[in-house]
Amino acid sequence: MRKKTVRKICFILLAAASLLLVSYMELAEYYKNRFSYGTWINGIYCTGKTVEEANEELAGYCSYSGLTIYDGEGNAFNISAEDVEYAFDYKEALQACLAGQNAYLWFNNLFMAREEILPPVISYDEDRLQEALESAPAFGGKGPDERTVSIQKDAGGYRLVDERKHVLNVERAKEAVERGLLYGETVLDLEESGCYEDLPYTEAMEAELDRWEKISRFQDCRIVYKFGKELVPIDASVACDWMAVDENGEFLYDEAGNIKPDNGKIEAFIDELAAEYDTVGTIRYFNATRGETVAIEGGTYGNRMDVKAEKEYLKQAFAGKAEEVHTPQYIQQGWQQGKDDIGSTYIEVDMDRQMMYYYLNGKLELETPIVTGNTGRRWGTPEGVNYIYGKARNRILHGQGYESHVNFWMPVKGNIGIHDAAWRSEYGGEIYKTGGSHGCINTPYEAMSKLYDMAEIGTPVVMFY
Repeated sequence: MRKKTVRKICFILLAAASLLLVSYMELAEYYKNRFSYGTWINGIYCTGKTVEEANEELAGYCSYSGLTIYDGEGNAFNISAEDVEYAFDYKEALQACLAGQNAYLWFNNLFMAREEILPPVISYDEDRLQEALESAPAFGGKGPDERTVSIQKDAGGYRLVDERKHVLNVERAKEAVERGLLYGETVLDLEESGCYEDLPYTEAMEAELDRWEKISRFQDCRIVYKFGKELVPIDASVACDWMAVDENGEFLYDEAGNIKPDNGKIEAFIDELAAEYDTVGTIRYFNATRGETVAIEGGTYGNRMDVKAEKEYLKQAFAGKAEEVHTPQYIQQGWQQGKDDIGSTYIEVDMDRQMMYYYLNGKLELETPIVTGNTGRRWGTPEGVNYIYGKARNRILHGQGYESHVNFWMPVKGNIGIHDAAWRSEYGGEIYKTGGSHGCINTPYEAMSKLYDMAEIGTPVVMFY
């Protein structure tokens, strides 16, 4: 009985051992194509997963937005992951990891977990990458053999167009892009990556550069004309037209090899300045107190440049490469220079309304009715912008058939002036049409006494109907 029991126990133990062995071997067979128990890869639990399953899960945790590329001018363009079919693949590393496991020793992993850190294999479509680069502005344009050196002229003067400087080396740039994609970089600066270079010059290009040096030296002018608040710079845009040329349009050079100036063109420039900024007798558009803009032509007030003196100045200053702000000399000079030479202090004589106003720094200080020249007898006061060129008290005014004493006298054009008129008791209205003066501006005594003290010699007098 006892022997039977022992045999029975042995049989059970043998059967259990056989079952365990079969189960162990089945698991060993299972783990031949799957990762063993307790396998962690890149922080992901991979026990029982095939290479394909593990690869899919690992790749799912990877992300890449793409590469932003900056060219030498600071312009940016982007190559997205989708553009080049960018992908992460762990299959090769996973296969090696799986091959390094002994499926029959899976039991050991029950007591010791296995942690693996695997790098992915990054891939992209090279044809798609080439298409993306060709569409980028930085990678387009001329090839090295097509790049020239030329001198061109535009509104700013002559300029050098050197296509041999700072040229993108396309092959070097492409290698930098590929390297950036493989390393998962998100930003690439082509300048900092050394992708730009200067191309060598041919003999003809060297000759063009030498010609440019002479042109650049000639048109480098830094004189600025000052007309009141207005500045007229004489820079390359102006000086570029002063070069002397022969009948074929080629530059003329002096004995030192420098381009000669055409003095006639320099003098013509001064004539143009005078035509633009001389204001004596020109048409002015004046904002009258009555609320209208009136056009006034003629008169004695304004600026007249000394053209002869300025022609000599500019020729010498340009030849000497002067660098200065220059106020021109004038034969006649108003209170202010520039196109708006009347300024904000002036006397306004509105002969249509028979009113006179005095403005000081833009503020109305005096207004008064007046009587101007008798238009019925063709003695009408002439229009124009004139100025006070004298002041006197207690004068006797002489004319054909009259002799009149005035307390205040301010001449503005020839024998025409502003003065008081003791013989008048009324001013304004339409008196001037039949009972006006011989051309002067008759003013009430009280207003005239104030105006005489306020207005200075040189004050503009704007006269219009």
